[in-house]
Amino acid sequence: MTTIDPAAPRGRVLLVEDDFEAASFAIQVLAVRNGFEVVHTADPAVALRLAGSESWDLVLTDVEMPGMTGIELLESLRRTDPYLPVAVVTAHATVDVANGALRNRADDFQEKPVRPAKLVAMVTELIAKGRAATLARRQAVCPIAVAQATPALQGALPGGAHDAA
Repeated sequence: MTTIDPAAPRGRVLLVEDDFEAASFAIQVLAVRNGFEVVHTADPAVALRLAGSESWDLVLTDVEMPGMTGIELLESLRRTDPYLPVAVVTAHATVDVANGALRNRADDFQEKPVRPAKLVAMVTELIAKGRAATLARRQAVCPIAVAQATPALQGALPGGAHDAA
């Protein structure tokens, strides 16, 4: 049986939020209280570069930001990595914003304020789905390599131990 190292982060989250208070709230809830690794940027263009150059379990983005909206960021992320889980949050939910998120295949869409328990549940669920999908894609490409993967890779999935066969 493989277990997850309790000292290891529960997942890497790229937080794209231009409101300092909202970003501080998300960091407090996700990183400080719940052990996620959270990297924050207020600039969607920087987020796009980070998403292309580093490995992430989830991008959590606001909608209304200067220079590029969260929906435009989502659209760009889908072109560069269609499998990266992306959650969209906004304080100004409209039909157009919701349609944009759905059209660009947001993995979740929430209206602010998001309660702490809901935020943690959403992030946990999306990271688990993303990791499971990644493992399934890897197994489809090279089943023997996944079957022989290190316990850390298999243990990274929620629940600890998983059979690759």
